Amino acid sequence: MPLAKILLYYVFTPLADPEAIRLWQRDLAESLGLRGRILISKDGLNGTLGGELSALKRYVRTTREYAPFQTIDFKWSQGTGLDASGASLDFPKLSVKVRDEIVSFGAPGELRVDEHGVVGGGRKLSPEALHALVSIRGEEVVFFDGRNALEAEIGRFRDAIVPDVETTRDFVAELDSGRYDDLKGRPVVTYCTGGIRCEVLSSLMRDRGFGEVYQLDGGIVRYGEAFGDDGLWEGSLYVFDGRGSVDFSDHAAVIGRCGGCGAATKRTANCPDASCRVQFVVCESCDAIACEAHAGEASAHRVA
Repeated sequence: MPLAKILLYYVFTPLADPEAIRLWQRDLAESLGLRGRILISKDGLNGTLGGELSALKRYVRTTREYAPFQTIDFKWSQGTGLDASGASLDFPKLSVKVRDEIVSFGAPGELRVDEHGVVGGGRKLSPEALHALVSIRGEEVVFFDGRNALEAEIGRFRDAIVPDVETTRDFVAELDSGRYDDLKGRPVVTYCTGGIRCEVLSSLMRDRGFGEVYQLDGGIVRYGEAFGDDGLWEGSLYVFDGRGSVDFSDHAAVIGRCGGCGAATKRTANCPDASCRVQFVVCESCDAIACEAHAGEASAHRVA
């Protein structure tokens, strides 16, 4: 039986003709029957694709033939399954677009990229190096979540600071507010799902006077591969596809709380009313009443 897999990947590198890259990537993904989302800008490539294993392997091999993309770190995970045509059940379609930013912080003028990646970003830490830093510096180390607040509700690093942001575009104003200025003299480790958001976030923080900034290389995904649920991570990893979330072991903690009844859950769902465009952490029993009971409260988050 064909294996369903999902790829998560990005690379920061200058691209002279993003539109040409878009056409190439669209045609390549379509020819292989892949679904998902690919974003391209003058600063690089960002994608998540689902499909049959052999098709994804061909995609990886062909994409790496283009010199600026040779070093892409492709992260693999298990997909839900394939439909009768062999397409991924985790994505409704294929979308390939050119944008001003491959991750939307709303600050394209601030990002500086060369052939080595983001200029002025935080120092990259492997999962093992992260543990070494915490072992040496202890409680002085600050974990700073680079994701939307909803994602952190079902999983985060222990004692992490979780900014109250609904979308990635809210981070610039959040940093400029001054509410995190007390962290500027401490070691700050930014983290996110696969590494892309925290790579940009770390550069934005350094530009604003945070002196000792790190980023978790490969994001939560690589950390989970290394330590599962036996390290500093707690809960489930929110993902932007049909799976909703993934766990790193059979003993993952359930830290999310239903916005309706308060029960432990890792489940997220869109508001039943399509006009409200918010998403909740909510158990199946409370799904139908979540929109009415919690619209506008902290447990509801606008869809990015």
